[in-house]
Amino acid sequence: MLAPMHHGGGRRAIRVVLAVAVALVAVLVLAQLILPGIAARRISARIARYGHVDAVSVSAWPALKLLWGQADTVSVKAGALALTPAQASALLWESRGVSRMRLSASSVRLGPLELEGVSLQKRGGQLAGAATTSAAQAAAALPAGVSATLIASREGAVEVQATGGLFGVSASVRARAEAREGDLIAHPVGFLIEGFQLTLFADPHVHIESVGASVRSQEPLTYRLTIEALLG
Repeated sequence: MLAPMHHGGGRRAIRVVLAVAVALVAVLVLAQLILPGIAARRISARIARYGHVDAVSVSAWPALKLLWGQADTVSVKAGALALTPAQASALLWESRGVSRMRLSASSVRLGPLELEGVSLQKRGGQLAGAATTSAAQAAAALPAGVSATLIASREGAVEVQATGGLFGVSASVRARAEAREGDLIAHPVGFLIEGFQLTLFADPHVHIESVGASVRSQEPLTYRLTIEALLG
């Protein structure tokens, strides 16, 4: 027959359980107070390699999941940034554990292209970005001797009239930029030269779904650019 538990032993067991519960609650509370700030500083330092960061905020519940690179929301406000497309893709891939993210920057030099008023939103794996660029800034990003004029933007693609040496042809041709199997490619529009194509962007983790462009203002001529992509 089992001996009955003494009242003293029962009370000690209860005190141990309560102490453990209090300790766990304390750890969770401290983590909730401390970890989001640490994560925000790490993100700020990472982005600051490419320019000026004004503010970063992070939220996560429970905050302990930040230790595994997961977060509920991340908000980034930056000034002027300059990075390559490959560096931008690497930053986006690092955000794969973030459920919702919003980034805004006064300007971003993405490779040779200067963008203004940049905004990027992430929901799950879906990415949506928008920015403006002037005709002069767009021309400066093109190879020497090449110019392009916006014709239309529809069905997730952009059509321009390109003049200069492109696709192995030195002439004025109608060209289309569009997503193809996750890459952003450009190709001339025309039966005889349709097979030529130029890859503008390709990354195994960022799959382009659509691009768009529209005239935002005439003086000076400024375009609004949009892009939708899938991170994965």
